[in-house]
Amino acid sequence: QLEESGGGLVQAGGSLRLSCAASGRTFSSYAMGWFRQAPGKERDFVSGIRWNPVYADSVKGRFTISREYAKNTVYLQMNSLKPEDTAVYYCAARPGVTTANRDDYDVWGQGTQVTVFS
Repeated sequence: QLEESGGGLVQAGGSLRLSCAASGRTFSSYAMGWFRQAPGKERDFVSGIRWNPVYADSVKGRFTISREYAKNTVYLQMNSLKPEDTAVYYCAARPGVTTANRDDYDVWGQGTQVTVFS
């Protein structure tokens, strides 16, 4: 019900825009989140939005989350990418407000790989 796209290989300092398209139901009353998981590490919160955007400290000022209700889609614009941003990025949804706890989200996409090389 959530499908991510837009990942890829990019040089450090570059940009990517991830998309998360929701289907099967309307997610307008849901908080939408982006998480990422690097090899051997836990799945960490990156950003989320219900009414106002929330960001992890590591991406503040570089990433921007937005949502387009008419298309049932959420975006993550990633600028000034760093090699440490390399991970699989997941979109997730939960009823109610945004949280940074991955266990609060009950709908997940399959993920999209982002690789940043120096």
